[in-house]
Amino acid sequence: MKKILFALTSHDRKGNTGQPTGFYVPEAAHPWAILRDAGYAIEFVSPKGGKPPMDGVDAADPISRAFLAAADVTRQLETTPTPAAVRAEDYAAIFYVGGHGTMWDFPDDQPLAKLAVAIYEAGGVVGAVCHGPAGLVNLKLSDGRYLVSGKRVAAFTDDEERAAQLDAVVPFLLASKLQERGATHLAKPNWQANVVVDGRLVTGQNPASAEGVGREMALLLNASC
Repeated sequence: MKKILFALTSHDRKGNTGQPTGFYVPEAAHPWAILRDAGYAIEFVSPKGGKPPMDGVDAADPISRAFLAAADVTRQLETTPTPAAVRAEDYAAIFYVGGHGTMWDFPDDQPLAKLAVAIYEAGGVVGAVCHGPAGLVNLKLSDGRYLVSGKRVAAFTDDEERAAQLDAVVPFLLASKLQERGATHLAKPNWQANVVVDGRLVTGQNPASAEGVGREMALLLNASC
């Protein structure tokens, strides 16, 4: 069975606000459900390993409930491996799950970047949603180019960050940073679903886009949803 690697943040605080954060559960759960049903095994990785912090648990969301109740998920989330302990050749795709914590630990995590580049350059798919594209801002291919350079992408917008009143808290504005790296950032109005596919790169704007990112990744991987 082909496997997909979900990258989860290890960072649990929003700057110096004291507000908790972590990986945003619905942004993991909805793509997980799509890709699992398409026949893929999902495994997890986090920069620091161990049990990653969670945010956005929605008890009213049946897909999030199913994700958190799944035996293989709960077992894996107790002790995720670090990127250095994972073999890129085992995976058909990597998916950067969002959550504000990603803004602090994804951009400069070299072992995680090395994994993603190896998967991508072997013909695999790279996906990311909401703040997950923070993992793409410093991602350089073997030829030294940024992966997002010249590509169309979606990510949590600067307007959405301002609406969340965290624009002065995050270390950078994600959409602006992606544009600095040569990407063309395509935005829809705040909180509307928006998924952009460019080659083997699939990105989504916000939580509402998570399911669509999963579906597009499955299509690229020649899986039936």
